[in-house]
Amino acid sequence: MATGWAHEGAVLDQIQDTITDGVQSARAWLPQGGGSVECIECGDEIPARRRQALPGVSTCVACQSARDRQVVHSRINRRGSKDSQLK
Repeated sequence: MATGWAHEGAVLDQIQDTITDGVQSARAWLPQGGGSVECIECGDEIPARRRQALPGVSTCVACQSARDRQVVHSRINRRGSKDSQLK
């Protein structure tokens, strides 16, 4: 059910675009290339089993865990504010 100027299914289009952007962003963060024997952050050796499981990995488990704890926000606001819709 579309309202105003939005076409039928506009909300579903926004949801799908947000999901697609999230998947592309996640894929961009996956390791690529030859990888490294030593962690690029601390210099410790990356275990062989980790290198086999994630080809292209360049960080050890401890450094990657620290990276994963950092919050990253999307810079795209697809919904807009109500104020901008009222103008």
